[in-house]
Amino acid sequence: MPIADLGEVQLHYRFDGAPDGQPLVFANALGTDLRLWDRMLPLLPEGLHILRYDIRGQGQSSIPVGPYAMGTLVRDAERLLDLLNIRDCAFVGLGLGGMIAQGLAVKRLDQIRALVLSNTAAKLGLKPMWDDRIARTRALGLSGMANEVMERWFPKPALSGPEATTARAMLESQPLEGYLGCAAAIGGTDFYTPTSGLRLSALGIAGDRDRATPPDLLRETIDLIPGAKFHLIRGAGHLPCLDRPEAFATALTSFLKEIGHI
Repeated sequence: MPIADLGEVQLHYRFDGAPDGQPLVFANALGTDLRLWDRMLPLLPEGLHILRYDIRGQGQSSIPVGPYAMGTLVRDAERLLDLLNIRDCAFVGLGLGGMIAQGLAVKRLDQIRALVLSNTAAKLGLKPMWDDRIARTRALGLSGMANEVMERWFPKPALSGPEATTARAMLESQPLEGYLGCAAAIGGTDFYTPTSGLRLSALGIAGDRDRATPPDLLRETIDLIPGAKFHLIRGAGHLPCLDRPEAFATALTSFLKEIGHI
């Protein structure tokens, strides 16, 4: 189990694919870990050097005392890529991971040549909403909040399916304090101004059944980046790489070919 020791935090990460291939980095959503990408990665073309990691407080990464700030999560990603000598990557971020992707692209264009923002936004809700969610989650625990979260993540017909079962198990396995710390980071973030200054290749991928991050919210964010493209996956919820992996892989592969990354 590879662990990157960054001093005050230790991040669990995993490499897949070709060590000498074009770098492709994945950052996952709140309440998930690097297993989120398991179903989709085998559908990508060969020859990519794929890095995925657990954000601090999630998965098998360490759990520093929270709450966290988005700048801290961005710095974690920056230091991880520096440690692993990753440059000019395509960075794919879903939900919380998409916010980290935006912040990192603003800060370190030498590390990121292209962005794929999935089911995310420059600003995700208002701080009072997140404060309330944090309070209820602290009181009920992640298992007690799981039904509510699944209803935001998946369309009703999929709630009893294997993908929702996988997502629920992943959510309930996350450390509570880490989840709350990351939730606070989302609630305190507004990237509209910095994201509007980005000038790089970008793709937005949304699920048309996503109740956590409605497609129009992602489209509004993608429209801040000149020339960026938007792709809607029909029938998908908040985690299209999990519930529609073939469609997600097809959209991502097409984008990487278009920008000459594969």
